Amino acid sequence: MAVKTSGHEHWSSRFAFLMAAIGSSVGLGNLWRFSSEAGAHGGGAFILVYLACVLLIGAPVLICEYAIGRSSERASAVQSVTDVARRSGVSPNWSLLAWLGMAAGFMIVCFYSVVAGWVLAYIPKFLLGAFNNQPPEAIAAQFGELNASVGQELIYFTIFIAITAWFVSRGVNEGIEWAAKILMPLFFLLLVLLCAYSLATGAAGEALAWMYRPDFSELNAEVAVSALGQAFFSIGIGSAIMITYGSYITRETNMPESAAIVALSDTTVAVVAGMAIFPIVFAHGLEPNGGAGLFFQTLPVALTGAPGGNLIGAGFFILAFFAALTSAISLLEVTTAWAVDKTGWSRPRVVIAICAAIWVLGAGCAASDTLFGWLDAGSGKILMPLSGLLGALFVGWRMDRVLRETELAGAPAAVRHTLLFLIRFLAPLGVSAILILGALQQWAPSLYGAIFPS
Repeated sequence: MAVKTSGHEHWSSRFAFLMAAIGSSVGLGNLWRFSSEAGAHGGGAFILVYLACVLLIGAPVLICEYAIGRSSERASAVQSVTDVARRSGVSPNWSLLAWLGMAAGFMIVCFYSVVAGWVLAYIPKFLLGAFNNQPPEAIAAQFGELNASVGQELIYFTIFIAITAWFVSRGVNEGIEWAAKILMPLFFLLLVLLCAYSLATGAAGEALAWMYRPDFSELNAEVAVSALGQAFFSIGIGSAIMITYGSYITRETNMPESAAIVALSDTTVAVVAGMAIFPIVFAHGLEPNGGAGLFFQTLPVALTGAPGGNLIGAGFFILAFFAALTSAISLLEVTTAWAVDKTGWSRPRVVIAICAAIWVLGAGCAASDTLFGWLDAGSGKILMPLSGLLGALFVGWRMDRVLRETELAGAPAAVRHTLLFLIRFLAPLGVSAILILGALQQWAPSLYGAIFPS
């Protein structure tokens, strides 16, 4: 039964909110981007810096976005910021932070759904034994063949978009919340089982030593910036998701505590996913820094011929599918909430219209690596960090003190003062570093290379 207050739905319980929020944070990036970044930057040293960045920058910015959403009476992120700005006596132009985040989320879901289609395609590959008795080169080549077949990509991409649309069209309680409450517990169970399998059958000692025995000689400014970027993007801030989800939080929810749980859960998933992947990688003498290739080329090679390899491989990709689906649902909800608020159309009608536009751009991403890369870089290196930066500045410096104190209620005074310091000073500095250096890395690689020589 839908729970409604202030004109729009709210989460039916704290558990429902936490599952939905964790589901929005936990995505494919936890499964391969974290592994790739850790692999490229020395393992344990990177992980330590990453954890510090989550605590000192990621969680405070997450609280900012929740605070904006819950302080408002509107479900739309844009209207939420406008409403809070009006009540704080500042310019409504601060709504730019939500526009940037919503644009980033829309761009992400277009190419992210293509990647999710790859994940979906690999489930039947394992179940039907497509990799059996194949040499490593042929197994790895199947990923290239999938990429080269736009028609095949579009089939799985369309299926994924249709499933995502169905959940979002059903609303907050009967769609998004229901999916989160079912899929996330299954996700955690499957992740633990796969981790246990990997530790039992793979090179557990070598992998755990690599992950948890820091080599501080690997630490440098580039590692710190990479860890900060991974912490920021892994939690899912800067895409207006958490503002939108924050608007569905009831007043009884302790927001700082909930934000800490979400950030900790997201981080735990990333670390446990590494423990599920790296023992298998090391057991077969493979490179740990393969990124997306680690999932679609390295793991299939490693699992072929292993006891129960087909079932374990299918399990890995079902796990990835759950992660992709809960993230895509949250990304689609941001634009849906805005369009429903703006047009007055029914939710199913809005979802169909938005998904039609997503399908067109997503089909373009399937056919063009250039468009895929442009949407990826534009959203991840520009729009998301810029939205996160403006969000921290807005809550820290422009949001009415009474509103801010209300949103931080429930935390001890010392915690509130520490959070305010992090929101006002450290978070803006950290997010600015992501924004500036990410832009340089993408569009001025020679200058980036001069700053971080190889």
